[in-house]
Amino acid sequence: MSDLDSMKCEACHADAPKVSDDELASLLREIPDWTPVTKDGVMMLQREYTFKNFKQALAFTNRVGEIAEQEKHHPELITEWGKVTVTWWTHAINGLHKNDFIMAAKTDTVLDA
Repeated sequence: MSDLDSMKCEACHADAPKVSDDELASLLREIPDWTPVTKDGVMMLQREYTFKNFKQALAFTNRVGEIAEQEKHHPELITEWGKVTVTWWTHAINGLHKNDFIMAAKTDTVLDA
């Protein structure tokens, strides 16, 4: 069981460290449904959620938006009919910070809400 979903994001600046390879492997074990992806040379976390229709997908998107606002850390959200793709990364460091793993875990809890 992961404790990431109960943690809070910390303020992140351009000189904040990216997660190391060892940290990456350890943190990914706590959010096994997420996949590291690289876009334009930037490592990110991504997960696709499926729903029965657009209305459910949009409701999920809005709930993720609410937690993003609470934590002041915002993902890329792509909402389609029956599908939402969520991508987390830290813009300030162009890569992954522990905050992204915290938010991925929090995103997973939205399904249970």
